[in-house]
Amino acid sequence: MAAPVGPLKFWKPGTEGPGVSLSEERQNAAESSSVSVIYNPFISLSIEQQRQKLPVFKLRNHILYLVENYQTLVIVGETGCGKSTQIPQYLTEAGWTAEGRIVGVTQPRRVACVSIAERVAEERGALLGHEVGYCIRFDDCTDPQATRIKFLTDGMLVREMMADPLLTRYSVIMLDEAHERTLYTDIAIGLLKKVQKKRGDLRLIIASATLDAEKFRDFFNQNESSDPSKDTSMILTVEGRTFPVDVFYIQSPVPDYVKSTVETVMKIHNSEGDGDILAFLTGQEEVETVVSMLIEQARIIARTGMKKHLRVLPMYAGLPAAEQMKVFERMPHNVRKVIVATNIAETSITINGISFVVDCGFVKLRAYNPKTAIECLVVVPISKASANQRAGRAGRNRSGKCYRLYTEEDFEKLPQSTIPEMQRSNLAPVILQLKALGIDNVLRFPFLSPPPAQSMVQALELLYALGGLDKYCRLTEPLGIRIAEFPLNPMFAKMLLESGNFGCSQEILSIASMMQIQNIFTIPPNQKVLAIREHRKFAVEEGDHLTMLNVYEAFIKHNKSSQWCQEHFLNYKGLVRATIVREQLKKLLVKFKVPKKSSEGDPDPVLRSIVSGFFANAARFHSTGCYRTIRDDHELYIHPTSVLYAEKPPRWVVYNEVIQTSKYYMRDVTAIKSAWLLELAPHFYQQGTVRARHGLQTNMDVHPESLFQTPLSILLFTSLQRSLTHQCMICTMSFCCMCNLTKFNSSLWIYGFSPPSLFVSSIGLSFIFCVLCKVQNSADAPNESLKSSSFKEFAKSWDT
Repeated sequence: MAAPVGPLKFWKPGTEGPGVSLSEERQNAAESSSVSVIYNPFISLSIEQQRQKLPVFKLRNHILYLVENYQTLVIVGETGCGKSTQIPQYLTEAGWTAEGRIVGVTQPRRVACVSIAERVAEERGALLGHEVGYCIRFDDCTDPQATRIKFLTDGMLVREMMADPLLTRYSVIMLDEAHERTLYTDIAIGLLKKVQKKRGDLRLIIASATLDAEKFRDFFNQNESSDPSKDTSMILTVEGRTFPVDVFYIQSPVPDYVKSTVETVMKIHNSEGDGDILAFLTGQEEVETVVSMLIEQARIIARTGMKKHLRVLPMYAGLPAAEQMKVFERMPHNVRKVIVATNIAETSITINGISFVVDCGFVKLRAYNPKTAIECLVVVPISKASANQRAGRAGRNRSGKCYRLYTEEDFEKLPQSTIPEMQRSNLAPVILQLKALGIDNVLRFPFLSPPPAQSMVQALELLYALGGLDKYCRLTEPLGIRIAEFPLNPMFAKMLLESGNFGCSQEILSIASMMQIQNIFTIPPNQKVLAIREHRKFAVEEGDHLTMLNVYEAFIKHNKSSQWCQEHFLNYKGLVRATIVREQLKKLLVKFKVPKKSSEGDPDPVLRSIVSGFFANAARFHSTGCYRTIRDDHELYIHPTSVLYAEKPPRWVVYNEVIQTSKYYMRDVTAIKSAWLLELAPHFYQQGTVRARHGLQTNMDVHPESLFQTPLSILLFTSLQRSLTHQCMICTMSFCCMCNLTKFNSSLWIYGFSPPSLFVSSIGLSFIFCVLCKVQNSADAPNESLKSSSFKEFAKSWDT
């Protein structure tokens, strides 16, 4: 579809209708151009005066009263009301950190964790890492003796519970941004509900920016009577310091929201008064594209002599921390700041000075398809809650405007809220963590939103195939327990643990570390050709994993030189972080006594080690020019950023992940031999002759031995869903027993036991009910292979 001719036209519902120019719509409300953009509206005040200006301050005593008298407090407050920075300080001042206790505050995103910790440390006049600290994956900036306010990601809180299941050092846990419903936020919520039953003194604060408070309150309320005076949870609403925001919709759908974002930003800059601009896009590639286009536009208008300049800044999760912090910098009075961001700027961080928001109406979410066992990033329409959050960014310091690049009719069709990650993610890491905590029967775990039954089955199947679970669905010893200790995807953990057997642990350590860092290669907009030429110097025909190994080894060889990175267009801070990650992973390999060996330049041991972890992510080249997964013949393509993209396609590959745009693209791809799949995963693949989708016969192929592709699977999925909803397994077991199918034994390992083959009569069915009651009651017993007393202590709490 051709792009629309002429400038984009917006209209505000309730006005005289389309056709009014942007400047005319709010001419009287536009601020004078002589007013400067201010990063902090209270910068001239002392720290204490700034704190008292926040909306949450007037509720300080009431918050402390509710924390004292209720086990759980749900606080609803807009981003910027001060709840994240002030409530932990109120608790400290009220004595909740006395006698060595800690107030913990979780954040779903690392950048928010660090930035809020820095702000709180500044307000308290403390050195970051002492009284106030943060803990994110591979970066622990805390002092075990001195830290009293600790900011950490929700995933790190779950990992802490592996060593201290009852969180004995914490007096208060505050789950901030709980409305985002990330995977580990939901897991932390379920775990903390159980912990509260054993620790009546532990206080929980659930902070949310949206009106879903009743769901959280009801989940944590332990009052089983109808007497509201016995409630253990309470809701408190904090009014935000917001100003009116005018919302404008596009008159007709735009064919290219990336191009339309640039046009809208430039129109705002040319026709509106002071105030910074925040534009929302879906991912890094779109952000970088728009940043490049806006920088070029800024250069053009600078040559025209326009006094107001543009400073264009990107903001996304994979951006180096130093670059992320630039969005908080104060600009000169003659510079308008334009921040091009993903949904990270929706609620996780607060950027003052924003008066205009451009909303593309889409977001990139991680979605897992259990039918294909593919987890990928997909671009989907945002929810109404997200749209309102985005619009609210424009009303923080003054009246603002939000320009939505979609029609009002499309807005009304949006879902009310985003589907929780728990219902759209690969659950293998979650189940592994729960198993490591001694929770054998994951079906009885109190999920805030029960996950899909088929996702549970696929996760259990993958963990079983990796050797992390046995046929009774319990952690294997030592492999399963060791995999659970790694702060990585189980596939990476298996690859690392097997590397010693292949004699290449040194190389695999480097590869695994590099794969945890985003955006190693940098491509400046005006040096794209030169950057790509430099990047190709590291490329090898085996694929992306060994290419990353070459980059890392060259970085070390050149003494971690920032100048060398600049010359080769590499992310210096990312590579430095990779060295830190490598050291932490190395400590785990030493702990598990994995031999320290090098393949001495031989790629085969390295590739075989990769296959040992990622055998489930295998694909074969098809005569139609694409790749197809072996499991279900799903169509995949090599991502353009891969070193294999422009090369002759290898017949067999494994990949790290899949992203979906116009096609399904594999990222981090490596060429392999099909024989390795048969050798390293004989339980998962078998040799045979397979007829491809288009009727083409292949003489040598492999395909998975699916543990669930039996007629019983459909019944299991249906009944398992009922179990997840009602937290009951008895009906599931009985239902499956009644099927009396030949593959009964081999399929029911997913439920944690292997029952005998029985012909189920009415008498036999009654017997099964009795047996299953005993099975269910014992299913939550602590894993006997786990020797840590803390695991056993924690597991006992599930039956209370």
